[in-house]
Amino acid sequence: MSDKAYALFEEQQQQRGIDLKQVKSRLKALNIETPSWGYGDSGTRFKVFQKTGVPRDPYEKLEDAAQVHAVTGLCPSVAIHIPWDKVDDYGKLRSHAEILGLKIGAINPNLFQDEDYMLGSVTNVDPAIRRKAINHLLECVDIAKETDSNDFSLWFADGTNYPGQGDIRKRKNWMLEALREMYKALTPDMRMLIEYKAFEPAFYHTDIADWGMAYHYATKLGPQAQVLVDTGHHLPGANVEHIVAFLMDEQRLGGFHFNSYKYADDDLIVGSANPYELFLIFYQILNAAQDVDADIRHAVDKIAYLIDQSHNIEPKIPAMIRSVLNVQTQYAKALLINHAEVEEAASRQDVLGAEDAVRQAFEFDVAPLLKAIREEQGLPADPMKAYLASEYGAQILQRGKGGASW
Repeated sequence: MSDKAYALFEEQQQQRGIDLKQVKSRLKALNIETPSWGYGDSGTRFKVFQKTGVPRDPYEKLEDAAQVHAVTGLCPSVAIHIPWDKVDDYGKLRSHAEILGLKIGAINPNLFQDEDYMLGSVTNVDPAIRRKAINHLLECVDIAKETDSNDFSLWFADGTNYPGQGDIRKRKNWMLEALREMYKALTPDMRMLIEYKAFEPAFYHTDIADWGMAYHYATKLGPQAQVLVDTGHHLPGANVEHIVAFLMDEQRLGGFHFNSYKYADDDLIVGSANPYELFLIFYQILNAAQDVDADIRHAVDKIAYLIDQSHNIEPKIPAMIRSVLNVQTQYAKALLINHAEVEEAASRQDVLGAEDAVRQAFEFDVAPLLKAIREEQGLPADPMKAYLASEYGAQILQRGKGGASW
């Protein structure tokens, strides 16, 4: 990309009243957390295709994550999943991450793979199983203290397949009891990010089926509980950006699990099916960032952007690079929206004018902008090419097959 291309881009944005200095500042501040499980052998419910060179333990997962951060400059933290990433010494794991220039990010409890959880974990009719599940949540709080982590991504597979299988109201209250016990164990800097999913693996009812239920639990618990929006956890036709705007206004949007879906939770590379939706999500967030209410502006700054993908047929590290670059691209485009122009058109009830003011930002080629940002940060102009040209991909082949998996 030539300097001429950026000069033309800069001129276009100046004519539109866009402050590129502020745009660049926000782009440089963008952090996207990658998931440890995205580097291991994982994938669909039907078959996991083992790849040569995948990590054999959590330490090697961090080493692969460091490669993504090295070429993108976007991913300084890594989420871990317990017990997938269970180790004897979490202080050692934290130190390993720090040596690599990383931080341990969100802790993800696993309450769906143990045999005892077939009919539910914290909502199981058996009090001993509920106790076991709550103890695991408390264990994860202790792990967070050792790893200097502040966030918990909470997803529950709990639900039923048939009417009468479980008492829905009792399960609702058991869920709240479990969340309350975990909430009381948090330190002041910690947050519980409550996720939701319309269906799967339960098909009659899911105990936290939508954002309203997650929001309900968060408000019952207190300010350290917020909602986690997984972009793949909605029924077709759901207006995710509407959900985002509502939660932002209530200061209960804690973060995202970014992936993509066509019909259900496919764990595809984010932005691969509907990049415009991702752009519109960022539009709502950046619109809130200009709110007159300082508390709402502050809430925007605390949103956690996390990838949640289990790449099954794709090579792990390049797939992760593509995911985070897609997020960065749509974020950059959303930063080019002239909000004053949108508001002015909307105030005079110019429907097409307001829509055009949003859409024209999406249609810009932001490649010159991103290239300029990377040059200023000392990063490769093309992160994917830089990784593929490195020797790392060939070096890790010595790990062989049969690495860390679900």
